[in-house]
Amino acid sequence: MKKGIILYQSKYGATKKYAEWLKEATGFDCEKTKGAAIRKIAEYDIIILGGGIYASGIAGLSFLKKNMTLLKDKQVIVFCVGASPYEEDAFNEIRTHNFKDALKDLPCFYCRGAWDSDAMSFMDRTLCNMLQKAVAKQDPATYEPWQKALMSAVGQKCDWTDRKYLEPLLEYMGIQ
Repeated sequence: MKKGIILYQSKYGATKKYAEWLKEATGFDCEKTKGAAIRKIAEYDIIILGGGIYASGIAGLSFLKKNMTLLKDKQVIVFCVGASPYEEDAFNEIRTHNFKDALKDLPCFYCRGAWDSDAMSFMDRTLCNMLQKAVAKQDPATYEPWQKALMSAVGQKCDWTDRKYLEPLLEYMGIQ
């Protein structure tokens, strides 16, 4: 049986929740990306990395970029977590932006996260408020899916996490 690990970087808890669900489903080890020792990680056959999407970047992906030469013979899978509902064009933009060079062929899966402006850092809350104000100036009939989600979350605490978002990843791994 192959030995696996789930690495995750979670700012507000949704990615951690998905990592823990994956641990339950796979029996793999699980730890935070920050502080992970590459020598230890390289001992695993399967490495799953999960990270939240912030400003179109995937948290923790820099760990893979820095260490792909040591992981080139491993099965590496990525899942990213965002507040918006899945939208294929937006997801393809995230892939194009993040998966270049040694990462270009890695499988990536999307899981919907959560929204709690009260829990956000001052900087994140300020940036989201600015974005909401900019979107509010548009005609709601022209909103893209992420804009609709952003505007519907104003002043609310929303948790869209659901184990169903992990099904494609588990199916890809042959676990279901």
